[in-house]
Amino acid sequence: MKKLYLIFSIIFYFQFSYAQNSTASWLDTVKFSPIDNGKMWIFDNPPKEYFYRTYNFMPSDNWFETARLSAIRLPGCSASLISEDGLIMTNHHCARGSIGKVTRTGENLFENGFYAKSISDERKIPGFYVDQLQLIEDVTKEVLEAFEKGKTDEEKVQLRNNKISEIESRYSQKTGLICNVITFYNGGRYSVYGYKRYNDIRLVFAPETKIGFFGGDYDNFTYPRYDMDMSFMRIYDENGKPFKTKNYFKWSKDGAKENDVIFVIGNPGKTNRYNTISQLEFNRDVAYPYTLSLLNNMVNIYKELIQSNPEKKYIYENSLFGVANSQKVYTGILNGLMDSYLMAKKKDFERNLKQKVFSNIELRNKYGNLWDDISKIQEEKSKIFAEVSAFNFKVSSKSSYFAYVYDLVNIAYLSRMPEKNKFNGKSLDSLKANYSPLRFNPEIEKNILRFQLKEIKDNLRNLKETEDLFKNKSIEELSEYILKNTKLTDLKEINELFKDNCEKIFSSEDPIIKFVVNTFYKANEIRDRYKELLQKEDAKVQLLGNLIYEVFGNTIPPDGTFTLRITDGIVKGFEYNGTIAPPITTFYGMYDRYYSFTNFDTWKLPERWLKYSKDFDLSTPVNFVSTCDTYGGNSGSPAVNKNLEIVGLNFDRNIDGMSREFIYTSEKGRNVMVHSKGILEALEDIYHADRLVKEIKAGKIQ
Repeated sequence: MKKLYLIFSIIFYFQFSYAQNSTASWLDTVKFSPIDNGKMWIFDNPPKEYFYRTYNFMPSDNWFETARLSAIRLPGCSASLISEDGLIMTNHHCARGSIGKVTRTGENLFENGFYAKSISDERKIPGFYVDQLQLIEDVTKEVLEAFEKGKTDEEKVQLRNNKISEIESRYSQKTGLICNVITFYNGGRYSVYGYKRYNDIRLVFAPETKIGFFGGDYDNFTYPRYDMDMSFMRIYDENGKPFKTKNYFKWSKDGAKENDVIFVIGNPGKTNRYNTISQLEFNRDVAYPYTLSLLNNMVNIYKELIQSNPEKKYIYENSLFGVANSQKVYTGILNGLMDSYLMAKKKDFERNLKQKVFSNIELRNKYGNLWDDISKIQEEKSKIFAEVSAFNFKVSSKSSYFAYVYDLVNIAYLSRMPEKNKFNGKSLDSLKANYSPLRFNPEIEKNILRFQLKEIKDNLRNLKETEDLFKNKSIEELSEYILKNTKLTDLKEINELFKDNCEKIFSSEDPIIKFVVNTFYKANEIRDRYKELLQKEDAKVQLLGNLIYEVFGNTIPPDGTFTLRITDGIVKGFEYNGTIAPPITTFYGMYDRYYSFTNFDTWKLPERWLKYSKDFDLSTPVNFVSTCDTYGGNSGSPAVNKNLEIVGLNFDRNIDGMSREFIYTSEKGRNVMVHSKGILEALEDIYHADRLVKEIKAGKIQ
């Protein structure tokens, strides 16, 4: 038996060694393609020649201007003008918060949808706004000159940031627009973007949540899809009249067809395609797994709350949609970062860039140490990341109790300093006078607090303060004790804490207050160290951006920055799970999902969709995919043809498109859209929204 075992061990060793060597050899042959940097083209430098080379299509300056002015940005999303009377189209999930704001007593617009049968029925959305990009101006020279005046990395970053603030203020005063300086190529180029803001936005139409998010989280970031993720709003002018414009996208009669060239115009979120390998590996091994752990915790909390509180389903479901969406994004990005083929492409890009640097004396002198410097910073960040994370109390997906206590303790320490010190721009006395009691949802807070206490116990275990915090209590016991005995929800108790120069905060027996007081300086020290590393990295990334722009110029597009871009692609299916995904799906597929998943609420159709008339054509396209380079904030972006006619409405990517955070690939990655013909078919024959349909077809109110 021992001999047989030895023989098998030898065979396995040689097979494993061969597999490892052959894999390494194969990966060494992987080459980076310029298109791997993506196709998020900026309107500052329209890709005319590229469009001509690729599609034999040369748009005019007027074409690009119309595209730019017909595009609209919402908070976190994109949209488009589709009529001369200010009608805008976006996704249902981009309007979800607005739907809640216009819901009146006795209504359930999430469940039943909303349609304004007349102009007077359109409902103003409180606190909502949209932005239109009206100004673009290059300010690269001005910003880089300020940056170069610094003697240290920290000083360079500070001077650059000061100059950016000064430019934004100057342009805002001069133009009356909301002006932001946008960073491209990690700092290789800077532009002022001036936005006209519209504050009177009214809801025109939104379908039921069941149809606006058909398939729910199960179908999210997948394809084939059958989702009517659409909504319509209207911009009103200062006089309360529908906003008049000559710039809007007309509606296509035929919509998108397989192999058609299309363009998606919107605001992709932040990508990191020009990061070094060491930065990507830090995200893969340290930062993103931590972020995913926070998201996993929140998803579990909301799922449990929905299950145990069905009457609050729509309240918790909206929060669940957001965190579950982010959870899938980070899962997809991590899968991409662990893909040897994709990382081999990134390594080849970096290798080639280094070769260009080291083969040129001038470039070598300026940039030769860049990669080693950035790599050392990642090593230093990794060493203290766990501690920094545990001491980061004011972070989304963490305890509101900890965040509240941190502010309280911060005030206490500031109270020991001269009165001239300010907190968030206010005097300490005024801040104390206006301090509100702690408000939290016990059902949510209990579970988040447990998660955070475990993080402290795991990552700060060597601190005496951590031992004192728990005092032989379990995580569950301590969290229950804190929430049951807290006095921070009582205004009188808060005011007592502020008396005698906040001394009662320093002597408090509240376990969390005591812990934050006693670790205050340690926490600030570790946070400051991490901040210093980020500033050093920022300065090096600025140099990396200068290098990339110096070598490639405008031949490659910059990373996504949630600013307006135009991306091109082909309507095309892809292989998956051993089969082929169709480029276009139809309403037949929607009903198949409904009848195939009879026990799943996720695929239940609203009542009106089960009582459709004979005029409703089930063969109408409902969703489709393309190779366009979309990301994050592209939700709600219009998809148009060469004539700038609406052919679709972007709302998602498939799971293979998640790796676009750091690399663009078109083999399987796709963006997912609602088909323009499906939108009209639903509006006409399901919702009988005749007024809206007429306006869409005519491009103006009828």
